[in-house]
Amino acid sequence: MSGVWVFKNGVIRLVENPNQSGSDTHSRRKVMVYLPTGEVVSSYSTLEQILQSLGWERYFGGDTDLLQFHKRSSIDLISLPRDFTKFNSVYMYDIVVKNPNYFHVRDSH
Repeated sequence: MSGVWVFKNGVIRLVENPNQSGSDTHSRRKVMVYLPTGEVVSSYSTLEQILQSLGWERYFGGDTDLLQFHKRSSIDLISLPRDFTKFNSVYMYDIVVKNPNYFHVRDSH
């Protein structure tokens, strides 16, 4: 069961699957854009090159099911699923927060 809780006229109710249609579900898919070039990050090899240019290094001391990156100058750790098809907005926003002014997450078109 999924949906949105709506409060109207003193009554709260669950609206299941608001705005659900074939085109709407595809528009919810997100992409991450590297702002200096406007490039959509479409693979881990691209992302790794960008992160390395920003001072991130691969971290091999953690979970083998994850790709991890760390910066020597901070305590931050970026952990990503090994399978790029599982790279979703949660991971994208983690990268955005740890690299302000370099990435942006938007709806794919």
